[in-house]
Amino acid sequence: MKKVYKLQDLDCANCAAKMERAIAKIDGVTAADVSFMAQRMTIEADDARFDDIIKQAVKVCKKVEPDCRIIL
Repeated sequence: MKKVYKLQDLDCANCAAKMERAIAKIDGVTAADVSFMAQRMTIEADDARFDDIIKQAVKVCKKVEPDCRIIL
């Protein structure tokens, strides 16, 4: 399953790259892309565990950039 989420208040490209690398390491994720310019996050992951993977991705993003919001 592949889904795209809008991001709010992502402040820098470096933070986006850190988020992308951390999300890609989550078990079950096959592809991750976090775009600072588009303020968008794309995650491709296992269908059966997608909800849990998104919860983990939100935690990762908050850890890297506490002000960033993911519009689910």
